[in-house]
Amino acid sequence: MKNLLHKIFATRLWALFLKELRQIKRDRRLIASLIVPPTIQILIFGFALNPEVTNLRLGVVDESRSATSRELISAFVESQSFQVRSFYESGEALGAALREGKLDAGLIIPNDFARKRQRRETADVQLLFDASDSNTAGIAAGYASRIIAALNQRDAINGRAIAINSPPMPKPEGKISSWVALLYNPGLESAWFIITGTLGILLVLNGSLIASASLVKEKEIGTVEQLLMTPAEASEIIIAKIAPLFLLLLIDIGLALGVGYAVFDVPVRGNLLLLCSAGGLCIFAGIGIGTFIATFTRSQQQAQLLIFFINPPLALLSGATTPIEGMPDWLQPLTYLNPIRHFATIARGIMLKAAGMEVLYPHLLALLAFAVLLVGISAWRFRKQLG
Repeated sequence: MKNLLHKIFATRLWALFLKELRQIKRDRRLIASLIVPPTIQILIFGFALNPEVTNLRLGVVDESRSATSRELISAFVESQSFQVRSFYESGEALGAALREGKLDAGLIIPNDFARKRQRRETADVQLLFDASDSNTAGIAAGYASRIIAALNQRDAINGRAIAINSPPMPKPEGKISSWVALLYNPGLESAWFIITGTLGILLVLNGSLIASASLVKEKEIGTVEQLLMTPAEASEIIIAKIAPLFLLLLIDIGLALGVGYAVFDVPVRGNLLLLCSAGGLCIFAGIGIGTFIATFTRSQQQAQLLIFFINPPLALLSGATTPIEGMPDWLQPLTYLNPIRHFATIARGIMLKAAGMEVLYPHLLALLAFAVLLVGISAWRFRKQLG
């Protein structure tokens, strides 16, 4: 064993590897870029990409002016999804406020609301939403429906009910009852979906940025030519440059998982080693992209511009932050050509579902193919330039 270690430490590749580590150690900006941006990005993604909507500005027209109508308004406020901004005398005034952007939603309670409730009749209320932001309007409409449903359920024993003003729907003759079970994320924590998806984005983004910056910097200051003067072969130079970056980027996986658990309580229910292995393949894909870009550029500015055109589409077509099922049908097959998409599926499977190799092997094989292909092509081009 000692002889084997002695042989490894005596190789030219090991010497080049140590030289790269010392060079990275002297570059404090590079070390900071490996630690600070991933931490900030995980926090921003976890907090900012939250699809939940709270404190929507609600305008109210209360023509009933009764304890029953105030009970309904209180139900909206207690949900914390709506915040009563103002009361209006008429529906026209409420509509004008919505048109001017002063409100997100409006609630109109008719004057016979309390009387119908006392008679145990169905009482209608009208809800208006500013649908210029269709996503927020859709979510707010869902919240309002759940608030009304909860109020109806609470008052069901009294035979009173409220209906949101909408076109009459045909009533089915039969009834279907269902029990809904929320698996793997019973609290419907949106951060769990975002964090497990954006982990792959961070690995590819940082891997490509750091690899391209490191290699282009060598070309700019001319140290590549100095390395060519040594007896080292091109393949040894390439491996020695990629290996330290890979090891340092592996730290980002632990950092992201630690921040995700400490701040957002994201669990890791499956095999951590399998997750890190998949993360390693994702890092290789990112380094391959960065190295490939470095072979086409002569300055760091050019490399950053090219990365700007490559990484955002990869992030958007990965399903990391938005469901792939929401994309157009013709666009969905293209996501299979994205390594981040496969890593996001693997990360969610391992971290949330405790899935193993027997389930995730198609995505692992795809990720392995991307890593080998990208690193192979980029190393071939870099080696060709060195030659």
